[in-house]
Amino acid sequence: MTTPVQDRVEAIDLTKAYNEHTALNKLNLRLKAGEIFCLLGQNGAGKTTTINIFLGFIEATAGKAIINGVDVKPGNSESKKHLAYIPEVVQLYGNLTGIENLDFFSRLAGFNYRQDKLEQLLLQAGLQQEAHSRKLVHYSKGMRQKVGIAIALAKNADVIFMDEPTSGLDPKATQEFTTIVKALGHKGKTILMATHDIFNAVNVGTHIGIMKNGTLVHTLKTADITANELQKLYLETI
Repeated sequence: MTTPVQDRVEAIDLTKAYNEHTALNKLNLRLKAGEIFCLLGQNGAGKTTTINIFLGFIEATAGKAIINGVDVKPGNSESKKHLAYIPEVVQLYGNLTGIENLDFFSRLAGFNYRQDKLEQLLLQAGLQQEAHSRKLVHYSKGMRQKVGIAIALAKNADVIFMDEPTSGLDPKATQEFTTIVKALGHKGKTILMATHDIFNAVNVGTHIGIMKNGTLVHTLKTADITANELQKLYLETI
């Protein structure tokens, strides 16, 4: 008898209300290993609220958020062992080099890597070797995002949450980021990404969700839709 594959990320009627305002309304979602799910929607649609609940930053009003079979609860660090987070602006130390930042944040997560392993992780994240020993104050946003990816790799997290990771990146940096994220998916990582970038969502995602007023209105496979079709559906939805 075949054992069913456990969902890496699961939302069950996930709801968040602030007094009269419902920021997230009964979200249901299941993501398995290797899936890259891109959440589209205007500001206030519920994308960031969804991610913040899974990260344990805020508590759901009702429903469940589950990562690798572990219920997410603020103050409970068990679910955090399975995840990594790449925000719109990766908070790193400008006076440290790329490799020093990676070493510091790896140690915070309980990992103590040798220098050659740290370099390997940065290279895997797409950061060129000559940048490893440069201070972060001299990095572009795209380079900072790559250090963020290296930190996620260092944690060996099964699940990676991303909130507008390509915002402010030029087309070349966006394409590099997309290539790295797709490679992570091929290696079995599960990724939930909030984004405004319709065309990048089609390029990077395996699935796309469109949110409006806290509700997941559409869920589609990227293989079944073109960027132009998605743009039309998105504009009709919002």
